[in-house]
Amino acid sequence: MFVAANFVSSLAMVLDYVLTFYWWIVIARALLSWVNPDPYNPIVQFLHRATEPILEPIRRRMGYGLGIDFSPMVVMLAILFLQKFLVHSMRQWAAHIG
Repeated sequence: MFVAANFVSSLAMVLDYVLTFYWWIVIARALLSWVNPDPYNPIVQFLHRATEPILEPIRRRMGYGLGIDFSPMVVMLAILFLQKFLVHSMRQWAAHIG
């Protein structure tokens, strides 16, 4: 059973790293929205392509409250939830089966 425990533990670690990386991408996108970046910049295009599929449906459902886009905050809270609940649960499960 140690192989399954190691697999689940490794999967939890990779998921935690991916969520942390996406957290920083969302933060960078939110910070760039405060300035007027060059839309042809490859970094700006990457940030837009990486975050828009997640932010756009949330933005559509929430709308703009007082002209402020709260969709990055919702995504960041969802990432925090996934890190605290899902990743932690996977680590506990790995410890239990190992």
